[in-house]
Amino acid sequence: MESDTVTNDPSNNTGKTNTATTAPHLLVELLRTADIQINGDRPWDMQLHRAQALDEIVARHSLGLGESYMRGDWSCMALDQFFYRLLRANLQNQIKPFRDLWRITRSFVVNLQSPRRAFQVGEHHYDLGNDFYRAMLDRRMTYSCGYWKDADNLEQAQAAKLDLICRKLELQPGMRLLDIGCGWGSLVGYAAEHYGVECVGVTVSREQKQFVDEHYAARPIQVELMDYRKLTGKFDRIASVGMFEHVGRRNHRTFMQVAKRCLKPNGLLLLHTIGKNRRHSTTDPWIEKYIFPNGDLPSNSQICNAAEKQLLIEDLHNFGSDYDRTLMAWHENFEKSWEDFADHFGQEFYRMWRYYLLSCAGAFRARHIQLWQWVLSDFRDGGVTRVS
Repeated sequence: MESDTVTNDPSNNTGKTNTATTAPHLLVELLRTADIQINGDRPWDMQLHRAQALDEIVARHSLGLGESYMRGDWSCMALDQFFYRLLRANLQNQIKPFRDLWRITRSFVVNLQSPRRAFQVGEHHYDLGNDFYRAMLDRRMTYSCGYWKDADNLEQAQAAKLDLICRKLELQPGMRLLDIGCGWGSLVGYAAEHYGVECVGVTVSREQKQFVDEHYAARPIQVELMDYRKLTGKFDRIASVGMFEHVGRRNHRTFMQVAKRCLKPNGLLLLHTIGKNRRHSTTDPWIEKYIFPNGDLPSNSQICNAAEKQLLIEDLHNFGSDYDRTLMAWHENFEKSWEDFADHFGQEFYRMWRYYLLSCAGAFRARHIQLWQWVLSDFRDGGVTRVS
């Protein structure tokens, strides 16, 4: 196959061109089964700039694929489409390096989300800078999946998601709402303004706490820098949006016990989380190393097991396809604002962040991962009347 020079891929700004030839190679044949060509002319084709990258990808699987992209060894105009095709063809199951056996064993033996490690993801990911996230997210700084059913843009989708949560929780003026993993305060801010509730939030990010303290000082909102396991007090309602992915399988039951401990009788918990299709699987190693350290997506069965004899499952809602649109909107904002941050973060960060957003968009598009909203109740003395 002839190789061409890449001139239109925004991630190919390392000075490298795709002069690498594609002699017969295992990866070439595997990619072909996903309708991906090396040095092809379609947006989802891989443009190869260093031939040795193919061996690294086969040897190191996800880490090799991501790290070689970060170095500029290959590029792709439409990474979201690349990953959609790769995952729909189940290519991730075709090459399994032996080191994955250690990662799987470690995830079951070691508590990677222990209290000692709780603040690592905040420092590594969420504390990159409020200005950076403000440029990428909506005006409320909502860093979770939007609800696009009747929305035309990111602002509308995020407002619709926040209102959906408030309606599912049946919030009423005067209630107390606890937000476990409150982010930059979008939910507590919305609930206090539109539903007249008093809010308490907890986060492991100093940048997030600072933002909430500054922007919601006039609202009945209190935010603490705290590991969720230390929570006390009683609340009418609890929400956790985009935080359960950091709890870990060894701590799912503890999370439910904390929620039960903090809920008033007949209270409701809304759990909004990304989820995986298979119980016995581990976090993508590239995502864990570069984006979300100690992350661990739950499965349906793991959540059910954790809630058993603690909380009653009232409702389950899957709108994972909406995360595809959300991520693509974040990526568009990221690209538009990148020049404001390029000198601070550098080009390797640019390729890393682009790879993160677009690979995740492709994964949701392929239904490789899901987005669930669970409503659970502390069922006592008659229970709840309905779930909106």
